[in-house]
Amino acid sequence: MPIISSFYGILIRMYFADHAPPHFHAVYGESEALIDIRTLEVIEGQLPRRAMVFVLEWAALHRAELQEDWDLCATRKPPHPIEPLD
Repeated sequence: MPIISSFYGILIRMYFADHAPPHFHAVYGESEALIDIRTLEVIEGQLPRRAMVFVLEWAALHRAELQEDWDLCATRKPPHPIEPLD
């Protein structure tokens, strides 16, 4: 599963040819959450509150890039890296 971004100890990943809806995986330590790209709602899992705030802030800034990477992964092409949260 490619890592498309990393910041504050959080890894943002996408699986190739993953199930709908379009989403990404945010991993922080032992915690993982699946976040819907369109709505930024948690589909499954959870993160510590502070990590979730960072993830949602980052995702709101990069929603179009996340959708582009989802489309690439859907066709088994490598996604592009996305700038981390500053």
